Amino acid sequence: MGTSAASIKDEAHRLIDQLSDDASWEDLMYAIYVREAVERGLQDVAAGRVVDHATVRESFGLKR
Repeated sequence: MGTSAASIKDEAHRLIDQLSDDASWEDLMYAIYVREAVERGLQDVAAGRVVDHATVRESFGLKR
């Protein structure tokens, strides 16, 4: 699920356009961080690198 440079640039423009007029650099960096984290998560799902809820709860000793 690679992302081309053109689509990254388009996505960056979209993120900037969604920011409020009084957004800070920190707001922009957070938006980029969240978008990148979602992208990595989707790549993990596509690659089968997931663990179901029951397994996670069990590993932490939590009841179902």
